[in-house]
Amino acid sequence: MAQNNSITASYESLPLIAKLILQFFLGYIISVAYRVLRYLESKNTTTLVVGLLCIIPPVGFIFWVLDFITEITDNKIRILAD
Repeated sequence: MAQNNSITASYESLPLIAKLILQFFLGYIISVAYRVLRYLESKNTTTLVVGLLCIIPPVGFIFWVLDFITEITDNKIRILAD
């Protein structure tokens, strides 16, 4: 694995199968943590708000499913995680 400057870049550099396993078992936590860490990197307020909303179980479940789907299709979390 190459040297990365951020935690989100380290997560994105993982192999697809590793990310899918992590997303399947820890997706609820990853949805919150990834978006909050992306906010700290990019200072995009929408990303922080969505990350904090993911703490609410129904919202977190929806983003867990969406993140899993985007990992399969694009190999990256894309929805409201700029």
